[in-house]
Amino acid sequence: MMVRFHKMHGLGNDFVVIDAREQPVEMTEARARAMADRKTGIGCDQLILLEPSAIADARMRIFNADGGEVEACGNATRCVVSLLGGDAMIESLGGMLSGTSVGDRVTVELEAPRFDWDAIPLAYAMDTRSMPVGWEDLTTPTAANVGNPHVIFFVPDTDAVELDRLGPLIETDPLFPARVNVNVATVDDRANIRLRVWERGVGLTDACGTGACATAVSAIRAGLVDSPVTVTLPGGPLVIGWGPGDRISMAGPATHVFTAEAELGSFG
Repeated sequence: MMVRFHKMHGLGNDFVVIDAREQPVEMTEARARAMADRKTGIGCDQLILLEPSAIADARMRIFNADGGEVEACGNATRCVVSLLGGDAMIESLGGMLSGTSVGDRVTVELEAPRFDWDAIPLAYAMDTRSMPVGWEDLTTPTAANVGNPHVIFFVPDTDAVELDRLGPLIETDPLFPARVNVNVATVDDRANIRLRVWERGVGLTDACGTGACATAVSAIRAGLVDSPVTVTLPGGPLVIGWGPGDRISMAGPATHVFTAEAELGSFG
């Protein structure tokens, strides 16, 4: 069976997007992992499968490069809104998402963040504003669930952190029963944050939209920055807005690279 796909990216966080709203596509963990492989597959950080939805323009399923299905991806949401065009509503495991695209600029709204320890989730109760835990020099993080789980460390210099080494240790720590995305951030001023992310099931990424959202809302919650705030990742900037009790807004680019076809059966 030949399947049509779109290669897209948001600030270098890249995706294979398959629109299966009219022609069903069976996706398994092994198949998603094979398609995401950069040496023997198509290559991507995440594979995105669009399915029919009774309550939205599409149902978005997200598979990380390791094949695991996850709840949310901010950059993928922007790419899907761009692909659908104009105003779009998207159903996902992380909740209902909405967005508007104008050219390559896309603004999306994500569900309101959750901060309760069992919503992250954590293995046991603690205050997620300042968690009494640490891994070497990374200590007292905050945590938020913005459709998927994030732990955030505010540090003097994000570039000085050995995130490629510490990221996988924290991601798989028993404190996080669903594993976790690891963010290290530096607040430059009340309007700007620099951020690097170790993404659950992916590794270091050029950009992570939900990481930018989780970091921004945590910084706003702590009184470190104002809303909206620009979060600059290695791939470029995103503008995040949030107020307590509100949904999160995220604005940034979405780029369509090419459209092609592949034999689905060759990926298992």
